[in-house]
Amino acid sequence: MTPSVSNTAVPTDTDCSRTQIDPRGPRFGASVTTVVLAAALILNGTTVGTVLIAWQTLVFALGAIVGLQAQPYGVFFRKVIKPRLGPPAEMEDAAPPRFAQAVGLGFLVVALVASLLGATVIVSVAVAFALAAAFLNAAFAFCLGCEMYLLGQRLAHR
Repeated sequence: MTPSVSNTAVPTDTDCSRTQIDPRGPRFGASVTTVVLAAALILNGTTVGTVLIAWQTLVFALGAIVGLQAQPYGVFFRKVIKPRLGPPAEMEDAAPPRFAQAVGLGFLVVALVASLLGATVIVSVAVAFALAAAFLNAAFAFCLGCEMYLLGQRLAHR
């Protein structure tokens, strides 16, 4: 995820109970998501495009509702990729990436419903927003949903 997720977190007594994750996992997931959503955008209006949107909707739902440990790309990262890497330089709170999954889920639910209804323009817009956010995370380690979460936390504590 974004370095600011880890660097701006101020540990408190309540933060100690939060789940910590390897930030490379969500970034790997964002890379896979970028490929899936790019393909869905290219194949918009086809059955394969709708299936890709449905798959990514399921992926986001698992990450947002069940937790990042259930997100398929995260499972693959933990079981296949992470054992081949050294330890992460730092860990991060799982709450911001989980919130980002929920934001992605919102966009993909809109895209999936629109796809089923044949509203390809709405599909294109919804998928493009989710694709842009995933690409920012994959290419630049900037998690837009994580930053939204952190901004919300700052505003809530004022």
